Amino acid sequence: MSIYLDYQATTPLSPEAMAAMRPWLEDKCANPHASHRLGREAAAAVEVARDQVAALLPKGGRVYFTSGATGAINWAMRCAGLGKLVLAETEHAAVRDTAHWLSTQRREVEFLSIDQSGLIDPTALPAQMGMAAIMLVNNEIGVVQPIAALVEQAHRAGALFLCDAVQGYGRIAIPDGPDLIAISAHKIHGPKGIGALWVRDGVEITPFLLGGGQEGGLRSGTLSPALCAGFGAAAHLAASRWDEDAAHVARLWALATEMLPKDWALNGSATYRYQGNLNIRRTGLDVARLISELRDIAFSAGSACASGSGRPSHVLRALGLTDAETRSSLRIGFGRYTSEQDLRFALSTIFDAADKQGQAWS
Repeated sequence: MSIYLDYQATTPLSPEAMAAMRPWLEDKCANPHASHRLGREAAAAVEVARDQVAALLPKGGRVYFTSGATGAINWAMRCAGLGKLVLAETEHAAVRDTAHWLSTQRREVEFLSIDQSGLIDPTALPAQMGMAAIMLVNNEIGVVQPIAALVEQAHRAGALFLCDAVQGYGRIAIPDGPDLIAISAHKIHGPKGIGALWVRDGVEITPFLLGGGQEGGLRSGTLSPALCAGFGAAAHLAASRWDEDAAHVARLWALATEMLPKDWALNGSATYRYQGNLNIRRTGLDVARLISELRDIAFSAGSACASGSGRPSHVLRALGLTDAETRSSLRIGFGRYTSEQDLRFALSTIFDAADKQGQAWS
C-alpha cells in the first residue's frame, strides 16, 4: 500500500467531488451554453458551482472558470494592467515563464528578492509599476507572504495586484485587497483540468481566448458541468470542514517537526508558513535516489511542474542555499486524508533510509 505525501503537487479527489461530478459524466450530457431545458439545467449547475467557489474568495468580484491556474495566470498577466511587471523571484513557473515571455514583448519586468526565511519586504516594491504578481503560499516551501501589506504598496503605486492563491485557497483565508486571484480545483480535492480567475469588480481585463463568447465574452470555450460541479463541491466541502482540516494539519505538522532529527534543517520560515508543507534538507543526501528507493511513499524534491528540468530549485536558491543543499532537500506534503499513523511510518522510513545513505558515505 502506498502513502501519498505530495499534497502540493495535487490532492486526492474527495468522494463528495466525485459524487457531484458523476451525473454529468454518466447521464447528463447537455452543453451548458445551449438554450433548451437540458442546457439550462447544465448552466444552472455551473452557476451553483461558481457561487460555491466564490464563497471562499473576497466579496466584490466575479469567478471566471478556466482550464486551470496556469490559464488563469496567463490571462491575468497578459490581458490586465500595463507598465512594469513586478514579481517575487520565488514565483511558480506559470508566473515566471509568462513574465519572461512578456519581457520579450518589451514589457519591463522586475524580480524581487526574498530574505532567508522566504519572505518579501513590502517596502521593496517600486514606486512605479503596472502590476505586482505575488503568490500567497509558496508551492515549494509553504511560506505565506504578507499579501495585505504588499497589496497596499502596489495600490499606492497605482498598480494592479495578482495573487497566485493556488496553494492557499481552501486552506487559509484569502486576504482582501488583490485585484486578480488565480486558483485551482485539484489542490483542494477537486478534479484536475479546471481552475478559476477571480476578478475584482471594476478591474478591466480583455479576452484571452476568442470563439463562442462564453464567460461573459472573456474566456471562450465550452465549460464542463462535471468539472465545474466537482470544483464547487470541493470548495463547499473545504468551507464546511475549515476548522477540522486546519486542526488536523496542525496535528500532522506537530508530529512531523517533533520527529525531525537534529541533522535535518527546515527550509523557509517556520512561523509564516502553511503547515501542510514540510520542506527539509540533510547535508549530502541524494534525494533522487531516496525517492527511487522508497517507491511506496510519494514525496518530492520540489515542484512537480518543474521536476523534469534538472535544474536546482530556484526557490531554494533564492533562500541562499547552495546547489548541493537544494539537491539534498525534499518536500513532504500532507492534508485531509493523511493519517497520523501513515505520516509517522513514512517519516520513520525516510529518515532511516537517509541514515543508511549517510552510513554508506562514511
